[in-house]
Amino acid sequence: MIIVKIILILLLGLIFYQDYKERLVYWFLFPLVALCSGFLFYNSTLPELFLIAIVLNLLFIVLLLTAVLLYSRFILKIKFSDAFGLGDAFLFISLIFSFSTISFLTLFVFALLFSLVIHLILKKRSSITSVPLAGYLSLFFGLSYLAFWLGITNSLYAF
Repeated sequence: MIIVKIILILLLGLIFYQDYKERLVYWFLFPLVALCSGFLFYNSTLPELFLIAIVLNLLFIVLLLTAVLLYSRFILKIKFSDAFGLGDAFLFISLIFSFSTISFLTLFVFALLFSLVIHLILKKRSSITSVPLAGYLSLFFGLSYLAFWLGITNSLYAF
């Protein structure tokens, strides 16, 4: 179990580093994150609840991506790919295996707020205007996992 945790933290750290430095992330990291985080969640819950959580989390992500698609097309009048990165979508999808639905929604909203704050703070130092959303989210989820494993927070899965 400890090996999976270490691998997951390393994967999330690598996604953060690649997305922040290069705005490109190796595609194979996302299925590995899904596998590791899904394994940890599956071992902490009932199989039926695991499947229900995945379906509900997927529905939320589909709804969110649909809203971004419609907003970029009709309000911003730009292509979806110009408004939202493929790596960001891959990370969203890989994270659906990570947590129960309430925990997922709570952490996801706070991860987006964290990303906004970090980007506003760090954009003064960077000349690139795009947001490394997958990187910031990876940093947040990595810190969340570490906080849980180190006993700083009580529960990550039981909401």
